[in-house]
Amino acid sequence: MADYYELLEVPRNADVAAIRAAYARVARERHPDRFPDPEEKRRAEEALTLATAAFNALTNEKSRREYDESLAAPRVAVPEKIARDAYERGLQFLERRAYHEAVELLRTAVYHQPREARYHAALAQALARNPHWVREAVSELEQAIQIEPQRAHFHAMLAEVLLGQGLKLRARRAAEMALRLDPGDRAARAVMEATAL
Repeated sequence: MADYYELLEVPRNADVAAIRAAYARVARERHPDRFPDPEEKRRAEEALTLATAAFNALTNEKSRREYDESLAAPRVAVPEKIARDAYERGLQFLERRAYHEAVELLRTAVYHQPREARYHAALAQALARNPHWVREAVSELEQAIQIEPQRAHFHAMLAEVLLGQGLKLRARRAAEMALRLDPGDRAARAVMEATAL
């Protein structure tokens, strides 16, 4: 379970007015209609769903008391839950451009759920922000593609990273695959235009 206080960026003793204001801010920033890219839109929907759950739990006195008690109780964490929490927190750091923190959390997600393609792709997205980690980013994207070969977005992401490294031929091949799977993929089209002979 995500930490609702951390998610809304409020202290544990925040009053209802502060929680409302924090939720309104998150709802404005993460509203899915603000994101044209399908993957970003999906992440925004997930973030908004979590924020709404946090708002509902923390603004109801009984729910908040139960939630606070659940935080205090010792719990056994299962790998799927650890991975999901690390992934969600990693995405938050990625949005804030705190790439080192994002990489560490997303590595945790991949470690605990190595067969979850979106965790590999998110880790690659964070790794690609640092020139020293680009090779690892390519490797993570290739892993995501191996797990879910029909996801055009993963091929397009790989094409962009390869193009950024000057590997035009490999970037073009990845973009072509993305366009075979989704002819409307804008990122893949941009790579094709950039690598046109």
